[in-house]
Amino acid sequence: MVKANDKDAAAKPMPAENPKIHATPLNLLAVWITKRVGSMEFFLIIFAWTGVWLLWNMFAAKSVRFDPFPGFVLWLFISNMIQLFLMPLMLIGQNLLGHGAEQRAKRDFDVNLKAEKEIQEIKAQLNTILARLDEMKAAASVQSDGKGK
Repeated sequence: MVKANDKDAAAKPMPAENPKIHATPLNLLAVWITKRVGSMEFFLIIFAWTGVWLLWNMFAAKSVRFDPFPGFVLWLFISNMIQLFLMPLMLIGQNLLGHGAEQRAKRDFDVNLKAEKEIQEIKAQLNTILARLDEMKAAASVQSDGKGK
């Protein structure tokens, strides 16, 4: 019979679903920014902001335009500053999130190894059971042959 290995279960508690990120305030900020900036909502906000900015400075009355067409120097400066500040933070956040993915992959690998070991044990026990059944069949056929003669 297969017996549950209660010692293994008690000795190794299952780790949390989400692995821990080295939680310095700057790391948490980088992960927070990565999750927000890497979203479709952020893309749509930037797209709308760009569209409004460019359309306003091309088609509004000349007296209210603040970034002259065709250069849009102020828009280019602000856009580049956003990129300069967000890109390193996103790379750091992705790196930190990647460490979490590696931890999950290692945990999955360990679980798969344990499952493979258990499957091998079950297969061995099934082979033992099948061999015993074959022996019982052979013994039953010998007994039935002996009674039939």
